[in-house]
Amino acid sequence: MAREKTREEVMDPSGDVGHVTSVGLLLRVWAALTVLTVITVTAARFDFGNFNLWVALGIAAFKASLVVLYFMHLRYDRPFNAIVFVVGVVFVALFILFTLMDTSSYEEALIPGYAPALESP
Repeated sequence: MAREKTREEVMDPSGDVGHVTSVGLLLRVWAALTVLTVITVTAARFDFGNFNLWVALGIAAFKASLVVLYFMHLRYDRPFNAIVFVVGVVFVALFILFTLMDTSSYEEALIPGYAPALESP
């Protein structure tokens, strides 16, 4: 008769399977991702003004979170790995924020037909 594994044995990264997700849960997550993809395509047809990028990034971040949590099993992993993931996402968000803040300096270059005068030496 096989004995039941303890929590430490299940969480051991030595090669044993740590968590098996039910097919039903994976299908529900897949359905949610499909619905979010339809929402993404639908949102691309509307003009949200200055919020176009933020809407797209918000939907993409939510979809990425579902993939990481369920398909990559981060929901059932050690809390330290979740902290590392969240810190990584925060830093990516900061990098994007600083990049978007800097683009306002170059808006003049985005005007069609506009070219600053070149100074001769």
